[in-house]
Amino acid sequence: MKKFKFFLLMAMVMTMSLTMSADDDDRVITYQQLPQAAQTFLKQNFAKKVPLVVTADWDDYTIVYESGERVEFDKKGNWKDIECRTSKVPANLVPEQINTYLKKNYPGKSVVKIERHRSVYEVKISNGMEIEFNRNFQVIDVDYDD
Repeated sequence: MKKFKFFLLMAMVMTMSLTMSADDDDRVITYQQLPQAAQTFLKQNFAKKVPLVVTADWDDYTIVYESGERVEFDKKGNWKDIECRTSKVPANLVPEQINTYLKKNYPGKSVVKIERHRSVYEVKISNGMEIEFNRNFQVIDVDYDD
């Protein structure tokens, strides 16, 4: 019975490791391997930051900086997600309509994360609020991240 339990445990571990490796297709690349649009974007907005690691997978690129910022790009080099753990997202990267809404409703709070999808922007501000905007920059959801 002990051999059977051991065999079963080993089979579960092997299955889990195969599943995890199939999902984890990220590979480390050089900064120069990023699409030109991504390199230009990073030079314009994060030039003073020190890159820690650049990765690529089948559908996107990610760069993580020593100071905690993380920027994700699609295959063409368009930004998808910007997260700033120890700073704030550069204001010029936040659409003006969102900046106006935040100044009016959450004065003094800064954007620490922004994601853009086809039809929505998701913004997290420094007090933990997460606000989702539709393509017309109308608020469609507000949540608090504890």
